[in-house]
Amino acid sequence: MGKLSKQALSLWAKKENREGQELWLPLVAHLVDTKNVISWLYSHWLNDSQRQLLQQDLTASEIEQLVKFVGYFHDIGKATPAFQTKPSYNRDYALDDELTEKLLQSGFEKLAEYNPSSRSKSPHALAGETILENAGLNTFVGAIIGAHHGKTVGEFFDSQRQFNTYTSNYLLSDGNENLQAEWQKTQQELIDYGLSVTGFTSLEEVPQITQPQAVLLTGLLIMADWIASSEFLGTDQSQPMFPLISLDQGFTDLDMEQRFEQAITTWDISGHWTPQIISNVDQQYDKRWHFNPRPVQHLMSEVIGQIADPGIIIVEAPMGIGKTEIALTAAEQLAFMTGASGLFMGLPTQATSNAMFSRVDKWVDKLAKEENVSLPIRLMHGKAQFNREMKSLPNAQNIDSPNSVVVNSWFSGKKSMLADFSIGTIDHLLLMSLKQKHLFLRHLGLSGKIVIIDEIHAYDTYMSSYLKRALQWLGTYHIPVIALSATLPKEKRTELVKAYYRGKYGHQLEQTDNAWRDSQAYPLLTYLDGTEVKQYNQFPKPTKSQEVKVVRLDCDDQQLVAKVADSIKNGGIAGVIVNTVKRAQELSRLLPKGLPQIVLHSAFLAPDRTRLEERLQAAIGKGAERPEKLVVIGTQVLEQSLDIDFDVLFTDIAPVDLILQRMGRLHRHDIHRPTGLATPTTYVLGINAFGDYGDANEAIYEKYWLMKTDHFLPETVKLPADISPLVQAVYDPVTDKEVSEIEEASAQTEQAEKIAKRKARVYQIAVPKEHENLYGWLDRDQQGIANDDAAAEAAVRDIKETLEVVMIKHTPVGDFLVDGRNLTDVDESEIAQQVIRLPNRITPDIAKAINELEKRTDKHYHNWQDSRWLKGMLALPLDERLSAELLGWRLSYSPQLGLQYEKDEENE
Repeated sequence: MGKLSKQALSLWAKKENREGQELWLPLVAHLVDTKNVISWLYSHWLNDSQRQLLQQDLTASEIEQLVKFVGYFHDIGKATPAFQTKPSYNRDYALDDELTEKLLQSGFEKLAEYNPSSRSKSPHALAGETILENAGLNTFVGAIIGAHHGKTVGEFFDSQRQFNTYTSNYLLSDGNENLQAEWQKTQQELIDYGLSVTGFTSLEEVPQITQPQAVLLTGLLIMADWIASSEFLGTDQSQPMFPLISLDQGFTDLDMEQRFEQAITTWDISGHWTPQIISNVDQQYDKRWHFNPRPVQHLMSEVIGQIADPGIIIVEAPMGIGKTEIALTAAEQLAFMTGASGLFMGLPTQATSNAMFSRVDKWVDKLAKEENVSLPIRLMHGKAQFNREMKSLPNAQNIDSPNSVVVNSWFSGKKSMLADFSIGTIDHLLLMSLKQKHLFLRHLGLSGKIVIIDEIHAYDTYMSSYLKRALQWLGTYHIPVIALSATLPKEKRTELVKAYYRGKYGHQLEQTDNAWRDSQAYPLLTYLDGTEVKQYNQFPKPTKSQEVKVVRLDCDDQQLVAKVADSIKNGGIAGVIVNTVKRAQELSRLLPKGLPQIVLHSAFLAPDRTRLEERLQAAIGKGAERPEKLVVIGTQVLEQSLDIDFDVLFTDIAPVDLILQRMGRLHRHDIHRPTGLATPTTYVLGINAFGDYGDANEAIYEKYWLMKTDHFLPETVKLPADISPLVQAVYDPVTDKEVSEIEEASAQTEQAEKIAKRKARVYQIAVPKEHENLYGWLDRDQQGIANDDAAAEAAVRDIKETLEVVMIKHTPVGDFLVDGRNLTDVDESEIAQQVIRLPNRITPDIAKAINELEKRTDKHYHNWQDSRWLKGMLALPLDERLSAELLGWRLSYSPQLGLQYEKDEENE
């Protein structure tokens, strides 16, 4: 390895004036730092399955060389006059002049008067790709260099054209060969040095790789660059990693090996999961959950443990059977088989994510204690920072001994998916398909995990389009996926398997035996073993089954509440699940005074909703001491996640799978029932006549699905035996001919689904293409989502973006939380929890609403801008009666009923 010239050593990668101290980092030092980090990450942080993905058709030494290559060469584009004359971020001209002087003294000329007009046309990532591709590097690897700041070059990028158009950005002058020669010589010197430290003899020798390999390698490079760019671990300057050095020091003053070892020792503060073989399923359940598995759990776990080449696994089984334990056991089995070392679990809502986080946290804690390591976990949704269990976990930096679940603060923000164990809303999996800056990190994080998707039936056509694209990429990465559902249409089952298969094998599934597609067996295990789809359905008949009486109830709201009250006149718990928040609030107000009630829906402040969920669980959860009487009124949030038990159920008409989910909360536990409620009964509301379900219900659910549900829903439902036949009858288009006057509704739904699919594809990444490079991979991304998680999640759910506000009671005597506590007496983090999402109906003009709320926030809470928790948040000050006017709407809040709104009469 030859010595570098004075010119090469004078180039800078980073510079900063910190509290009067002028600091810099030589470019070659950052290149070597990043090369060392990425090499370590490949060997020690990635797991076996990820290394196999990256190696694919290369030898072990070839992939190790390639990993080092992209690490070293990622910032070669900084060896250009366009970059070297860039002003520092804080416009510290004295520091800029010092570094320019250093360059001049080393032999570079004319830099003081150099001021390119098109500097921004050659950012250093693109410049690096240009230099290397023009010097002979293939575009498959060249595109990784260009994408290391999170965005790929365009589909029609031409490195020669970029160089010819902006030559002075690269060589100081468009035509002066003497000036150009110095830069050409230095760039070639750094290339030669890089080839020598990475083991290649020429750029042409660097191997080509596939597009999926390039995606993962780019993710690993971004991660390595971020680590190598960290001077300290977090904000703690007592934990140095890759610090800058003073201007009087240079590359030769650095001990690069010692610098790297110290940094990695500082950064690598949490351990890794090493999955163990499960030889006895029954003992495993006892060890993890202290019970013997039910027959369905035992048999499914036995079958999953025998899969030779696992792909997608679909578990269809009744509510309450213990699918979570099946999935977590499968995660351990599949991780041992494949070399994976982490888990991502995706759920439909924040509430279901919170409930599942608690369960997975306990499971990971057992893994950590068994292996005597600290395992990092993340809860991933918009309110994760307020989750009490997450907040109570120790920080990995602060623990003295291993064997616990920890939060490693480095794995936050865009890096959250890199934590070994991630539980969150399904959005974080769907976002794998959305064109978005730094998407590579999400792919890298998921590529090392077992993926579990709960409530797989719960996603509409638009979201399913993103889900299928995500499954294709997961299949490409050979990541085992476990999908769980109690109510899965067979068409969706087929779509999931076909999407995964196409990703894994690069072509459509062509299997002669297609019986698996039409099976109505229940419970049912469907799985891909190699290229073959297999099923297992030899389960014993359930020991517990029940017949639910179904009564269609056509009445107005006054009659309904009278019926609800009458149904529990001798005691009992009545559940009323309706389709809109407004309807839940109206029914609550109509209930007779003195009849105990709990209202639960999505329009509550976060602390109030948590309090209500806990109160509900304590009143009618498993083993609870149940009140004599209680009416629970809620929306769809009651059909998911909560293990609660009603004596009688009233539900608005909805698609059959949702009605069955709601029935799963009826007589759920084995307890004595009050007089008159021994027979589980579900009253179905909102059917005015066949095909007429009212505007509100038809605005939420397609009329087509309501008509088919209405037609096929019998007067008695046998659970669990009728679950699959009912779901298949409603969702199979073949049965349309049995439903009268369905044609118009069917055509409307078909058209709506076509539009949804077309709309979803606009911002989706393409299917994996093995023989293409990364050019254009993220072209035409959706604007405004790069650093806005809420906007990105709205994009994959096809919902209008809405505003979140902090509700504060603002009075002449002071400011208070809604619960009455003075703002001066509570922590800022608690104030930040007082958030609620405004219905988009009242903020159709988002910009106008933001402008108005910013004025109010600035007027009353200007100091929020200095707060870590409250900076950027919008306040909605409420008066003494907890109400406010906003853009012609009158809003009011009640801890019992949540947010209510109506058009302000003066603005009618």
